[in-house]
Amino acid sequence: MAGRGSRSAKDSDLADVANVVCNVQQQQARATHRLHRKVIAPGAAVNMGDLKLYVVTFNCARALIEPDVFGSHILQGWEDPTSSNVPLPDIVVLNLQEIAPLSYAFLGNNFVKPYFDRFRQAVQVATQQQSTEGAENGFKYFNVIARHIGLTAIMVFVRDDLVDEIEIVNMAEVGVGLSEMGNKGAIGARIGWKVSDTEDLVYTTFVSAHLAPFEAEMLRRNQDYTDIAKRLVFSLEDAREWRRAQQGAENVPLLGGETTERADLAAGNKGMYSNDTYLFFAGDLNYRTALTTPGREDFELFPQPCNDVGAALHYSHLLDKDQLSQQLHQRKTLHGLTEQEVNFPPTYKYHLNEDEPVLFDKDMQEWKWAKHRWPSWCDRIFYCPTYVQAGKYSSLPLFRTSDHRPVALSASVPLKPFPSNFDLAEQAPGPLDQHYKSKRDTARRKEIVVGVAAYLATTWEGNYLLLGTIVFVLGSMWVAQSPMS
Repeated sequence: MAGRGSRSAKDSDLADVANVVCNVQQQQARATHRLHRKVIAPGAAVNMGDLKLYVVTFNCARALIEPDVFGSHILQGWEDPTSSNVPLPDIVVLNLQEIAPLSYAFLGNNFVKPYFDRFRQAVQVATQQQSTEGAENGFKYFNVIARHIGLTAIMVFVRDDLVDEIEIVNMAEVGVGLSEMGNKGAIGARIGWKVSDTEDLVYTTFVSAHLAPFEAEMLRRNQDYTDIAKRLVFSLEDAREWRRAQQGAENVPLLGGETTERADLAAGNKGMYSNDTYLFFAGDLNYRTALTTPGREDFELFPQPCNDVGAALHYSHLLDKDQLSQQLHQRKTLHGLTEQEVNFPPTYKYHLNEDEPVLFDKDMQEWKWAKHRWPSWCDRIFYCPTYVQAGKYSSLPLFRTSDHRPVALSASVPLKPFPSNFDLAEQAPGPLDQHYKSKRDTARRKEIVVGVAAYLATTWEGNYLLLGTIVFVLGSMWVAQSPMS
């Protein structure tokens, strides 16, 4: 026993030494990354004077993605909008809609984890294949945020040498679906960044949204956006809860050390229209190109691959009928926000392609549209234009797991305090709803009930569980009614 105890003690000591060595190596690697960023090759990596952002929106069609396929192409829309030609962005934001089946999405937690894990794997694949430096210096992304409300999710990946620049993070969510549940809605992430040599914080706010479907529901989409702007509130309570969770995580570095009272005060109870933040709003906004569903004769007018803008089937003619562009012009939605010029074909609704894992425009002789929906630019990325240097705005290839194409935006924002005359809040469509929390709590209880019912009715696991419960109850009743022997 003494020998075994001695050996266990030695093993424990060795494990402690190994952990210390590992921590030292990680600190050295991070220091090397910072040195590389600031001294060795400032034009090839991060300049802390700005943040290079890559924002993607994708409707997953409630299916698991194929990480190797998705990851091989997800970064193809990245193009540094500045002259520094950074090979990889500092932040990758994935705005995801219909991330999982409704039952899993409403129940949440471990039911959604496999869907998040696929995207984590895809980002790893992307960095390995796209980065020209990855094999040498070990750059990688940390997934600092992975949250969802119902079927709408957001994931934020930050380069490992920038994680320590985060001072505070808080989240917000709002449902605008049936009974204000999260079958439609929005989830937002507000990240506070340190500004070098000052006590100021600069915020970036990313919102992932999914608005009402169908051609005729244009006014409902406008109302959905207004409701999101009023009820998407970033609370101090959520910021503190998130920080406690991160400090207990093993795979994410501690963020920003001890958060100051200044950061806490700045974080609390803010809407997405705030005067201290860069705002990016992305998602399946669902605006269509007609108010009615297409008839049989309309299918012949659907756009097809064509380089001649003057041709009858060039997509630009359909883009002129885009509901979102019309509503923006009338200032009825996405107030104060803008987008880069749309120079890509409609992103919805394609026939699911089960033969090829991914299809590119250059390989498609025709676009195979679903006949019961007008081809539309449902998937969009908007931003507040002040100080934002926006770059490439493009659609990505068509993946066989979805009838939507992803859309990506490259952008850069300066890490410097906003001037006093910056007033994004004036653009908000209305004041914050003071009852946002009680409304969300009520809707969440409904989601759990609907989620359980859907799980029992629509999944094999739920069917077996329901059948087993029925057999158990009937068996118990039979035993209870049997005469005593």
